[in-house]
Amino acid sequence: MSQRVKSIISVVIPCFLSFGLLVWLFLTIDYKDIWQAIKGSDMRYLSAAGIIFFLINFLIIWRWRILMKAVGLKSGRLSSMRWFFIGLFCNLAPISSVGSDVIKGLGLARETGFKPKVFASIVLDRLSGFAGIVILAAVAFLFGHGIIANKLVVAAIVAMSVLSGMIGVVLFSHRIFSFACNVFAAWPKITDNLMRLHYDIVLLKGKQDKGWESIGISIGAQIVLAIEFYLTAKGMHQNVPLVYFIIFSPIVCVVTALPSIGGLGFREIGWVYLLPLVGVSKEMAGGLSLINSAFTIIAGLLGGLFYVTTLSSGRIQYSKADGLLEGSSS
Repeated sequence: MSQRVKSIISVVIPCFLSFGLLVWLFLTIDYKDIWQAIKGSDMRYLSAAGIIFFLINFLIIWRWRILMKAVGLKSGRLSSMRWFFIGLFCNLAPISSVGSDVIKGLGLARETGFKPKVFASIVLDRLSGFAGIVILAAVAFLFGHGIIANKLVVAAIVAMSVLSGMIGVVLFSHRIFSFACNVFAAWPKITDNLMRLHYDIVLLKGKQDKGWESIGISIGAQIVLAIEFYLTAKGMHQNVPLVYFIIFSPIVCVVTALPSIGGLGFREIGWVYLLPLVGVSKEMAGGLSLINSAFTIIAGLLGGLFYVTTLSSGRIQYSKADGLLEGSSS
């Protein structure tokens, strides 16, 4: 399959899924009812929710920088922030055949000259974020299982926990990781770069305190995100206890990681399914999710501003030589 075809597919699939799910949503729920739910919102609560949503991004940047230092990568605060927000922009506007993590990774790697360590920090950042999501969801469910007995919610939390454990074991076990790399035995260069990525990740073994610190920040960020959803619901005149958002928010976060445009579509379907379990109408749930999609788009547009103003002399484009598992990358 040619690179051009792959690029087209990587753009078409997220767009198709996002807009397809939105069409399904509006066929299920009258968009006029959703608009009425949004229109009657209290802007004081929504403004507070929007500010909190924006500040969460700085918690994530802080987490990423802790892991950069843990793997011995030096990068300026402004540079890290710039590439982080450019990554958010790439989530909204598929401009390459690779994901936003690879775009920001390639950009930062070109500045620092340490591509393996850059991508190791990004992988560890994703892992700590996912670990924080799983821990918070599991703990919240232990306290809230008596009020939410839905089997799908239970299954989602169990699946997240098992997947998190399996990923951790594979990445940090040299024997298991080496065995898994045998899949790429026919491509020695890919295997070599995967092993280099593994060695950089294993550097965290001697710095467990940094790992736990990043997971703690992840849990804090998830709690703050739940508060943001809670305030959005309050702005829509819905009195939903915060504990429900602490349970549901991690699940929705995982769902929005599926191929889409900034989680659009998957976020809406997730909330429209979960919030009615605690007495919120589908119209209100749809409105709440669309408001949060708007926050995501605004944050991404800020990244677009960084992209246009700082990369005007040479936009980052994907090429075979720059691939995540090609050449000097890992």
